[in-house]
Amino acid sequence: MLNPASNARAIVACGVLWCTLAAANAHAQSVEIKDAWIRGTVGGQQATGAFMSLTSRSPARLVAAATPVARIAEIHHSRMEGGVMRMLAVGGIDLPANRTVKLAPGGYHIMLLDLKRTLNAGDRVPLRLTFELAGKKRETIELDVEVRQVTGEPKQSH
Repeated sequence: MLNPASNARAIVACGVLWCTLAAANAHAQSVEIKDAWIRGTVGGQQATGAFMSLTSRSPARLVAAATPVARIAEIHHSRMEGGVMRMLAVGGIDLPANRTVKLAPGGYHIMLLDLKRTLNAGDRVPLRLTFELAGKKRETIELDVEVRQVTGEPKQSH
């Protein structure tokens, strides 16, 4: 049987552990990623895009992406120039504090180039994103991303 002093120490130890875990979890989630998906491909297609919504609690910058299904993953921006849609690689995407930045078709996105295989609707693909935080500190977030149909719609199940 524990005495009152032991009970108090146990409660304090549990509180310290909880605070430590909460702080670690909060740090691990400095950038929230929602609705991540990759456009499916057809046989022989060598490139596709990854899309999502990013929200950072403090100013940050998406600076890199990688996946084992493509030899190259680049951050891109699409825009209309003289009536022609142009896609350009960019060095990163600024994430203002507490504002959602959407990576979507026709805008910012992650371009997966030199694909190693066809990506079919319903597949799951690992995707690693690297963010630069305050003080040039880098944080990497690993995702398991759904591949959607070429149209961008989720795979329909019957």
